[in-house]
Amino acid sequence: MDVKTLLLQQWASCLDEQDWFPPLEKVLEDVTFEQAIWKPADGEMNSIWELVCHLLFYEKRYLMRFLGEPANEPQAEVNENTFRLPTETLENWKKTKQEYFYVHRELGKILARSEHEDLYRQIPGEDNSLVLELKSLAMHDAYHIGQIVSLSKMQGAWPGKRSL
Repeated sequence: MDVKTLLLQQWASCLDEQDWFPPLEKVLEDVTFEQAIWKPADGEMNSIWELVCHLLFYEKRYLMRFLGEPANEPQAEVNENTFRLPTETLENWKKTKQEYFYVHRELGKILARSEHEDLYRQIPGEDNSLVLELKSLAMHDAYHIGQIVSLSKMQGAWPGKRSL
């Protein structure tokens, strides 16, 4: 299996294809607005929505850099600011999810269209090539998907059993 095929599979497993962990689209499918903003009483964890905003920040920033549109990339002085929510409304929760799904799919399309040499070209503003950056983003997504599942379980919103 070549690197591009492997990375495409990894990328899809983060969004909409079942693998060893549930894909984010499925995880968020039935998350209500109330569940999305909920945090454990100790306040040490981010909410589901904050985690989705964080994932969106980094994927959108990378997409804008890849497209040569740095003026349109999201800005944050420190990582903690990447978890910030827009105004807390049901409509904005839905918009955040849809924008994340859109950006993730756009990055997948870029990967799918890339030729071998494109995979190893450094992206302006990034330290690594397309293949290495998307590999890291997919691992980052998987990590935070696990946190989102844990938050869902803490709220009793995750099914007791699920099929693999």
